[in-house]
Amino acid sequence: MKTVLIIDDSAPVRERMAEMLSENPAIQIVGEEESAENVLENIERLRPDAVVLDIRLPGKNGIDALKEIKSLFPETTVVILTNYDYSQYRKKSMAAGADYFFNKAREFHKVAEALIA
Repeated sequence: MKTVLIIDDSAPVRERMAEMLSENPAIQIVGEEESAENVLENIERLRPDAVVLDIRLPGKNGIDALKEIKSLFPETTVVILTNYDYSQYRKKSMAAGADYFFNKAREFHKVAEALIA
């Protein structure tokens, strides 16, 4: 079973993502956060296999959080899920170690597929 932590500042997005992922018996949601301020502590405590992470967050942005995650927990799969599907964000995210980069509006459904692939 894949355990997943969802980090997005939008409660409806977190709820929708958690609902969608929970429909798959191979995925378990272990936490939801609205910011990345305590991302490393949460990963240490929850030990998720994967993190679904937005780029635009209050305080620490998702790309900075991604860099921290990959530096301390390189085995953790990180899925960037954003409305800001610009090539510069995609390039920065992939260079920082993102395993996947999806657009919220067009590719929301791909997250579950990527996590169990």
